[in-house]
Amino acid sequence: MKFLVFGQSGQVAHELQRLGGDALLALSRAQADLGDPGACAAMIAATDADAVINAAAYTAVDRAEEEEALALRINGDAPGAMARAAAARGLPFVHLSTDYVFDGSGSQPFRVEDATGPLGAYGRTKLAGEEAVRAAGGPHAIFRTSWVVSAHGNNFVKTMLRLGAERDALTIVADQIGGPTPAADIARTCLAAARQLRDDPGKSGTYHLSGGPDVSWADFARAIFERAGVTCTVSDIPSSAYPNPAQRPLNSRLDNSRTQEIFGLPRPDWHDGLNDILTELGAAA
Repeated sequence: MKFLVFGQSGQVAHELQRLGGDALLALSRAQADLGDPGACAAMIAATDADAVINAAAYTAVDRAEEEEALALRINGDAPGAMARAAAARGLPFVHLSTDYVFDGSGSQPFRVEDATGPLGAYGRTKLAGEEAVRAAGGPHAIFRTSWVVSAHGNNFVKTMLRLGAERDALTIVADQIGGPTPAADIARTCLAAARQLRDDPGKSGTYHLSGGPDVSWADFARAIFERAGVTCTVSDIPSSAYPNPAQRPLNSRLDNSRTQEIFGLPRPDWHDGLNDILTELGAAA
């Protein structure tokens, strides 16, 4: 089975290429700019791939507050154009979304069917992308994920390793709770879902995919330092002590039960993924 992937340098795209090998073509921004939805659709119309995965997005959460029109074109218009092109050919379309489509209220994991309520521009544009993919009517799987980490790109694990080597103590937000999700697990899920959708388009729908168990950013930092053998004290602070242009959801917990029920894919354990990441970075204790 051949896969066409939008995105080449991102965390999930990197893992997709590692897993997919010669059966996967990952498109760079120069080959398929999501700022040009029509060009992206044309790539799908011309492909000989059996499935399409969109692993590209506008992810600058704070900058999106000032560039919402651009973020909407990339996160909303482009996925819609891709999904329609895929639907026209009956190709499974796998799309990544985010916990930011919810308002972050409460303390229970959000279920797929719970009401959305984005707090900022990034979440609004990602929700628009979800709606466009569903409206296209083709075989599809939308995976809302959270707190993506890997040995590549910019992410919390690499930031903590850098800061932990520079400082003896850090203050980390402790009132945001969610599931760190290894990019490798997301990539495996995308490939598995695409294969299953080819055989059973009835599995189309929206799903959640986040690592477990749920944890605060502060406790996740402590786990990183412990497993990396880094001596750095972590002190808890509230989100109000670390203001950003875009409000972050306090509750990023996601209920993964539908993903396991429909696709037979269990919730990934971020402890295992963290060990793999640290090993790849040469940072494991």
